[in-house]
Amino acid sequence: MSDIDSKEIEKFLHGQLECWNAGDRDGFFEHYRNVSPNGLDIEYLGRPVMEGFAVLEGMWDQQNSKFSVEVELSIIAANEAACHHKNVMRDGSGVIETIEQYKFEQGKTLVRYFIKQ
Repeated sequence: MSDIDSKEIEKFLHGQLECWNAGDRDGFFEHYRNVSPNGLDIEYLGRPVMEGFAVLEGMWDQQNSKFSVEVELSIIAANEAACHHKNVMRDGSGVIETIEQYKFEQGKTLVRYFIKQ
């Protein structure tokens, strides 16, 4: 059973990306804390599931200055979402496409990243 509705999911999806692109670290993490009061897990497909906030810390430190994110498509169904993103190198040298799955359940969030190699 979900305790989050589609409007809250949409607010999270848009808000965290707006903060990412603006370099607003505090806002970015606040969006994740709001939807994940009982925990956050992140899985890069092909790797073990990891504690999500530690992953986000590393992601922010290593990638925020290098990439902005463009949304190609977002689909929300019940307590889950799938997004197709283009991670655009800020220096204009390339793009990395991802599919991201989000599942929100009982205050916990699971994020799965599919990265086009």
